[in-house]
Amino acid sequence: MIDFEHVSLSYQTGPVVLADVNLSIAEGDLVVVCGPTGAGKSTLLGAINGHVPHFTGGTLRGRVRVNGRDTADQPPRDLADLIGVVPQDPLAGFVTDTVEEELAYGMEQLGVDPQVMRLRVEETMDILGLAGLRDRALSTLSGGQQQRVAIGAVLATGVRVLVLDEPTSALDPVSAEEVLASLVRLVHDIGLTVVVAEHRLERVLGYADQVLVLDGRGGAQLGDPAAMMGLAPIVPPVVELGRVAGWSPLPLTVRDARRQAGDLRSQLSGLDPAQFSRGPTVQARPTAAAGLVVRDLTVTYGSTVAVNRCSADFPTGQVTALMGRNGSGKSSLLWALAGLQPATGRFWVGGDELTKATPANIRARLRLVPQTATDLLYLPSVGAELAAADRESGRAAGVCQTILDRLAPGIDPAANPRDLSEGQKLALVLAIQLSAEPDVLLLDEPTRGLDYPAKANLAQLLSDQAGSGRAVVVVTHDVEFAAQVGDRAVVMATGEVIQTGAIGQVLASSALFASQVAKVLYPSGWLTPYQVGQALRPGTPT
Repeated sequence: MIDFEHVSLSYQTGPVVLADVNLSIAEGDLVVVCGPTGAGKSTLLGAINGHVPHFTGGTLRGRVRVNGRDTADQPPRDLADLIGVVPQDPLAGFVTDTVEEELAYGMEQLGVDPQVMRLRVEETMDILGLAGLRDRALSTLSGGQQQRVAIGAVLATGVRVLVLDEPTSALDPVSAEEVLASLVRLVHDIGLTVVVAEHRLERVLGYADQVLVLDGRGGAQLGDPAAMMGLAPIVPPVVELGRVAGWSPLPLTVRDARRQAGDLRSQLSGLDPAQFSRGPTVQARPTAAAGLVVRDLTVTYGSTVAVNRCSADFPTGQVTALMGRNGSGKSSLLWALAGLQPATGRFWVGGDELTKATPANIRARLRLVPQTATDLLYLPSVGAELAAADRESGRAAGVCQTILDRLAPGIDPAANPRDLSEGQKLALVLAIQLSAEPDVLLLDEPTRGLDYPAKANLAQLLSDQAGSGRAVVVVTHDVEFAAQVGDRAVVMATGEVIQTGAIGQVLASSALFASQVAKVLYPSGWLTPYQVGQALRPGTPT
């Protein structure tokens, strides 16, 4: 169905992105594309539907054929009847108001007969479980529902190939499972060919027929998932656990790992997981003190109550993971605390009440890194952003640059912030916010678009910030990241706090928010492969 023949791609400046890639993806396969950030995953996906190089530029050598059609000869619009693309943020790509209208829109553009269109809309809603949402406004849907509508909108046009870029990055574990189950059903029932690029391999690896590994030097290798995980430089926690325990073959799913975990459970029996570090980034913390204290905070949007009399404590010297399903009120809480969303209730930072403080006074004590980092970037160059941050915070010139160099060295000050990678954008915004030396740092889904090494670097940064005496609050659906860096967890549902406790206690006892290692070794409380590895090495410092 999809054939790459000696495909190479390069731009006028920068290294070769793809180098002499040869591969063939069969019809009806679900292929997971993985590799480090910047390895060319999005470029490879774009080459499948002709977006690369028709829209991106660059020099493409070799041939990419989809169902026999050469993408070099046809722009993406001429391939729309064959290939559907679902972006990372489905809401940004919607063009109508309701579910049914969105499902029909693509067919209208292709001139599909109205009777055929009606039939396809109904079939698509049945396949993806959208019939009950027919008349719902797209803006009122959950993240998982929006992703399914985006998939349905391209599926209804009759495409035979579906390309998805980070489809679960903004979804909670339950919504992610809904979307992936829909994809698997399409592959099995109608023979759709699906190509997925996803950093959170723990979510998708178990569904893959094949895995395509990009090595970051232009090379690509396609093969059996188990074989590819033996070669891949970046693997999900369950595979890392298999490496730590010396299992062969390596497990791809929690179920596979459980079948091999008997001896490992015996080795760990009697050991206290809390005595071992969950990651190399965790350091000794200062004694926790009152940092950010919230009491009876309520946020409403018209008649909708997003946060309902929320009370929670976020101590200094600790990283608190704020978790919960999509729509539970996590982001609304952060925006209200940052003074960017009207709310009732009270909150304090370091014992000082900021409930009625001006946004400027709040920013002096508390800083927010939003879910989309570019929301805070407005100047034409990285250097201009850094200089503006120094002036606003009253710091000496170069302070923000020094912080950025520590977080992400090598960024060109003349570069446009919007041309940076997701990890670089995040580092830039973090540097801007940290230059103000706030008492509290709030982050909303900071791991979107980051691979495992980049998340490890972020965990090191947040651990350092907590170690310096700040209160760090991270809204995240990434349970593996929370397991690695969090000290405490606060879980929300329907705008209310429903659970608070030590990270090990919360994640190990949760059916939905447990890490892969916690599921494999349940109910012993182990959370990460690193933690297990520490326990298996006699004499290793905790």
